[in-house]
Amino acid sequence: MSEVAIVAALEREVTGLVKSWNRVQREFGGRNFRFWQRGAAVLVCGGVGAEAARRATEAVVALYQPAELISAGFAGALERGLPVATVLEPATVVDARDSARIPTGQGKGVLVSFAAVADQEQKAKLARSYSAQAVDMEAASVGKGAQVHGLRFRAVKVISDELGFPMPPMDRFVSHDGKFNTRNFAIYALLRPRSWPTVLQLGRNSAKAARALCRHLEGELGRERQARPVAQGSIE
Repeated sequence: MSEVAIVAALEREVTGLVKSWNRVQREFGGRNFRFWQRGAAVLVCGGVGAEAARRATEAVVALYQPAELISAGFAGALERGLPVATVLEPATVVDARDSARIPTGQGKGVLVSFAAVADQEQKAKLARSYSAQAVDMEAASVGKGAQVHGLRFRAVKVISDELGFPMPPMDRFVSHDGKFNTRNFAIYALLRPRSWPTVLQLGRNSAKAARALCRHLEGELGRERQARPVAQGSIE
């Protein structure tokens, strides 16, 4: 059993956090999942998108029985004044597919989960429709899983692309099971010299955002370990 389960999309978002954690591979529902464990915390990278997040959530709940689920990862800014590496903990997560609103019980603001990587035009529509500050693809699925299983839920997101940043067409490189094909994306970018400055900036932004996210999560987990009572005679 684990106290906290973190569901992320891609390993590169959380490498700095889990580099010294124990890594195990387990099967659930006919799929193999890679988990990282340390103490009372477990992390799984489920892949990009709502369905991938749903599968990972069901797997980690069934295999580790956590008390709390955290959706962690990258998000795009929907308003100005949110620079890259800004960490957000929204009070509400909205699923753009059905407008369902999922409270977290803490934090502030609104995160909207959308079915695709939002471009500049779509970001403007989402901001107007939901009064949201940021957009991701997975948090609503994790939140709905938490509701189904009666678990606490939080979202911890970091801005990886600011409002107005011209995102490349990332969706075409995501497979049906949520895996991102880095090789094909690299070939796409290599053949389009005009995209090089944008792709290079995207890489720098992602690295900076990942460092900020991992620092924040490490601090959160450290505070939770300190607050958790240790049974008499046990060593943590």
